[in-house]
Amino acid sequence: MDTVLYFFFTAAYILLVIWGFKQQRTWNFTAFLTLVLFGLIYDNGIIAIGKFIGEGTLLENLSLLRFWSHAFLTPLLVLFCWGAMNQAGIQWAKKKIIFYGFLLYTAVLIVIELALETWGLEIIPEQQYGVLRYVSAETSSGPPIMVLLVTVVLVLTGIVLWKENGWKWMLIGAATMGIGSAVPIEVESSAATNAFELFLLFTLVWTKNRVEKTNENQRGSENEAFQF
Repeated sequence: MDTVLYFFFTAAYILLVIWGFKQQRTWNFTAFLTLVLFGLIYDNGIIAIGKFIGEGTLLENLSLLRFWSHAFLTPLLVLFCWGAMNQAGIQWAKKKIIFYGFLLYTAVLIVIELALETWGLEIIPEQQYGVLRYVSAETSSGPPIMVLLVTVVLVLTGIVLWKENGWKWMLIGAATMGIGSAVPIEVESSAATNAFELFLLFTLVWTKNRVEKTNENQRGSENEAFQF
């Protein structure tokens, strides 16, 4: 059953990439979201086909790349957050000190994930609910600190967009993801939290499309005013 779910998640993320590209108006920092989506396509795709590849060196190496891509790509959601506020016309977010702060925060998150979770990582095969994948040999007591710190930024950005622009869906997506990760779900599936993750990414792509359209309309109004 989980194999089918991971194939579904992979297909869903591909559709989100297509949706985002079709709505793309300009290349800006919200485009970092696309890199995160590519990472999730790879992550879910490798898990989905794991049992078809079989246990061994090939799947182990492909699985290691899952962890490394997660370390480098997931923190890029912080840059997406800055891009979303910038596109939405949040004036204080346009200040250089805020921009460099987001850049530094992203870099620190990557270093944290590499140092605490990825560097020297040992992985072992795990077969559960019909899925074969490689997982960390060390038992995890909860979500990595990097994920928690990224979630904080997503929630705060969602609050800003809600208060300043009346857009609530990013906040709803981030809050749902945070609650879904924190509350244990008694479901016979290893893919339960992935549904919350998919919902979050759906709201982020929706937010990306919305703020880019807002930015385009604002520029259009300024040009009309200038011409008048």
